[in-house]
Amino acid sequence: MGRSTETFNKKEREKKKLKKQQDKKEKAEDRKANAVKGQGFEDMLAYVDANGNITSVPQDPGNRKKVLAQDILIGTPKQEEVEVEIVRKGTVTFFNESKGFGFIKDLQTQESIFVHVNAASFAIKENDKVTFEIEQGQKGPTAVKVAKAN
Repeated sequence: MGRSTETFNKKEREKKKLKKQQDKKEKAEDRKANAVKGQGFEDMLAYVDANGNITSVPQDPGNRKKVLAQDILIGTPKQEEVEVEIVRKGTVTFFNESKGFGFIKDLQTQESIFVHVNAASFAIKENDKVTFEIEQGQKGPTAVKVAKAN
């Protein structure tokens, strides 16, 4: 006698397959039965109110704002480089009068900033309280527009 070609696993897979097909047919029939047919065009429209919210009620024509096409910006505008000159305060910690350079200690950042005699409008001495602006020099930050602090 020959052995059956259908095993238990094959039978189980077939049962699952049939069950899925039946569920699918039932769902399709349910969708057809509960479908809302005959919706008009007006029922399908959505409107945006003045606050940007989606509503089913159209906006009052008197509240509309006119916008010119040339006023609409598409994309992001290029950011302009804005150099903000911040006047800083500091103390001259070292200054070599014969060579004409020294360093100012910034009171805000406690950073040592190079200063040249040509950047000042007065004779710089050690321990002077000064105000200055920072520019990027060849070797790092450099103090410019150095003036005595009040």
